[in-house]
Amino acid sequence: MATTLINPPDLVKPQGYSHGAIGTGRLLFVAGQIGTDKEGKLVGDGLVEQFDRALGSVVQVVKEAGGKVEDILKINLLVLDKNDYRERGRDMGAAYRKHMGRHFPAMTLAEVKGLWDEGAKVEIEAVAMLS
Repeated sequence: MATTLINPPDLVKPQGYSHGAIGTGRLLFVAGQIGTDKEGKLVGDGLVEQFDRALGSVVQVVKEAGGKVEDILKINLLVLDKNDYRERGRDMGAAYRKHMGRHFPAMTLAEVKGLWDEGAKVEIEAVAMLS
């Protein structure tokens, strides 16, 4: 499956995301993933630890469906504290690249009042286009 990332020259140059993404194939919608282990326990109290695990889970779902990281077209990040995210930018970036490499799909980050699982600091949803 070919993915084309769209970044119009008249829009702000994106850093760590793309403005749009086009793909052809079968759509995979990945449910919100949080930073839990196989038993459903949070991997830690910190945002970076939870983000690392949640993004790893997103990638696992895509691979289990027969896809690869480059098939991910859209990521939605829901965080409890956007300032916490910003303050840990370098570590968040390292965790991101661990799972996604230099693939930067369309992305949205939203600060939310709460998440379903008590103690969760981040939830990640994704859309992928599989061939």
